[in-house]
Amino acid sequence: MELISTTHLLALVLLLFVVPKIWEACLILLWRPLMLSRRFKKQGISGPKYKILYGNISEMKKMKEEANLLVLDPKSNDIFPRVFPHYHQWMSQYGQTFLYWNGTKPTIYISDPEVAKQILSSKFGFTIIPVKRPEVFILFGKGLSFIQGDDWVRHRRILNPAFSMDRLKAMTRPMVDCTLRMFEEWRKQSNGEVVMTIDMDKEFHKLTADITATTAFGSSYEESIELCRSQTELEKFYITSLTKVFIPGTQYLPTPTNLKLWELDKKVKNSTKRIIDSRSKCETYGDDLLGVMLKAAKSKESGRQMRIDEIIDECKNFYYSGQGTTSVLLTWTMMLLSLHQDWQEKLREEIFNECGVDNIPDSDTISKLKLMNMVLMESLRLYGPVIKMFRDATQDIKIGNLDIPKGTSIVVPFLKMHTDKAIWGEDAEQFKPLRFENGISQAATNPNALLAFSIGPRACIAKNFAMIEAKTVVTLILQRFRLSLSPEYKHTPVDHFNLFPQYGLPIMLQPLDSSSQQ
Repeated sequence: MELISTTHLLALVLLLFVVPKIWEACLILLWRPLMLSRRFKKQGISGPKYKILYGNISEMKKMKEEANLLVLDPKSNDIFPRVFPHYHQWMSQYGQTFLYWNGTKPTIYISDPEVAKQILSSKFGFTIIPVKRPEVFILFGKGLSFIQGDDWVRHRRILNPAFSMDRLKAMTRPMVDCTLRMFEEWRKQSNGEVVMTIDMDKEFHKLTADITATTAFGSSYEESIELCRSQTELEKFYITSLTKVFIPGTQYLPTPTNLKLWELDKKVKNSTKRIIDSRSKCETYGDDLLGVMLKAAKSKESGRQMRIDEIIDECKNFYYSGQGTTSVLLTWTMMLLSLHQDWQEKLREEIFNECGVDNIPDSDTISKLKLMNMVLMESLRLYGPVIKMFRDATQDIKIGNLDIPKGTSIVVPFLKMHTDKAIWGEDAEQFKPLRFENGISQAATNPNALLAFSIGPRACIAKNFAMIEAKTVVTLILQRFRLSLSPEYKHTPVDHFNLFPQYGLPIMLQPLDSSSQQ
């Protein structure tokens, strides 16, 4: 009798708990992919075949590994097939809009500018993809880039004053000081050689870390470099994780990878806390990014308050995002100016006319550099740091002739859209800054064609900060050096979350006048 009761009990447990889980797994792994594939096929949308659990991740990984072995002609800006070989191949097979599977996640590839504008606006039922990988929050923090709803509105409202034009103008001098400090390091490394070869990718990574820490957090050079090292290590783990299927719960296991992640996360948090604690002891908090957040921590006003853990997350988010994207913009701009000596000379002439040969630029002179602005816009178009963006459908929704089911992910491929000949003309893959002579809205057939800083309510809050920083650094470099590509350079743009040169960017720097080196 006792044996029968135990058997019945086991059967009941199986029926109540195990069978539903098996059924749920079957729905997720088999039934839903089949039904969604059929639903999209009725709309004329197909794509690579779904594979259980992995989707198309293995195919993407294999194609990227093969593409990463290719070295392009430095004069070629046709980089899409190397950076996104899977998208390139699937477009040729399935058309401009297609369905693929990121694990069990259905993902629609869409590159129409008007559709992209709607997708990137929260008004149309889309939101950022819910983050499940713990590496993402460890790297970025739960800041503006990932929070949603009322929290996002509150954070954006609090942070906006830190990026006002008056505040940004005051940041120009600290940006100059950080750049001059980099020049001094170059001088020490040169050992008296007239022509130096510098890996600009690494140098800009350190420089923008210093600028971000100094202007946004008021921290020291040593603190910023320590934080930069830890963030760079975290970034490597994050990039590696993108090609693996994530199994919920594994983030809590003491694996070698997780142990290293926890160690690096602790380093980043401790560095950030030291910066916050140091500022908290000051009589006034200041009006930079950290200052406005610390004021919010003490605020009694509803809707304008921040907790310390939120401040730490926003520091991590802005430090990594702001430092990373601007360093990439500077890197590719240097590459383009090294290739196009005519434009390097045009910019130098403009700088000398507006800023002088030896004068330190300020916010007013920087704002007068029209050709500089065109060059940076063209660099953002051809080699923009952010090369794609994802959104999630929060409900069944219709855009144009396309019905998108709830839970579907949409990828907007900025890199492809920015060189689409139907939008930018037959010279879309050529470096032609004058296309922006009459402004961004007139540069292409569609006024929303340039999406380097996104569009809509979630457009980059630090856009103006990044542009002023880039103009300041490029101005100071061109005032002092003539640039040319090193023969060692390999043209290998790669998708490491942002668009990086796979083997760095070795540039030969020749001082224009040895007496002007600082």
